[in-house]
Amino acid sequence: MEQNVNPWKANFMNGLILSLLGIVYTLALFFLDLSTNKSLGYIFIPIQIIVMYFLIKSYRDNFMHGMITFGQATGAGVIIFVYYAIISAVFAYIFYSFIDTSFIGKMIAMSEEAGLKKGYSQEQIDLGMKFTKKIMTPFFMSIMSILSNMFFGLIISLIIAAFVRKEGNPLIEPNAQ
Repeated sequence: MEQNVNPWKANFMNGLILSLLGIVYTLALFFLDLSTNKSLGYIFIPIQIIVMYFLIKSYRDNFMHGMITFGQATGAGVIIFVYYAIISAVFAYIFYSFIDTSFIGKMIAMSEEAGLKKGYSQEQIDLGMKFTKKIMTPFFMSIMSILSNMFFGLIISLIIAAFVRKEGNPLIEPNAQ
């Protein structure tokens, strides 16, 4: 007898695992005073990819009886990233509003310095900084975090689904879907 698995319930814990990993990584960078180091920020991307592979594989093996289509694997990955995006956005809002209140100021200063290095005039930099200061708020950064994480999550899910999918012959194997 086939059981229907609710992918939202089945992947909640996976989304929580990925979220906690991101929060711990962010806090580690904060406590080591490396929050503005872009290279260390990029290191988290392969970590996310590897963890996502194992989370989707875990979903396949534990909830889908070892069989999963490309679409189901992609859907599971997107669901995991929905949870991750929402939890991360809430954390980002709290983090930038109450914990690391100087981070936004550091990012604005880095943007201004980058403009000077590119040879922009002070008038151009001032205009850019006026716009940057309007969008560099904890609320706006949280909203952008959700959107960027969802886009990134879709791309990662599509790639991982190609490796995790495992389809059987539904005429031979009763659990294959």
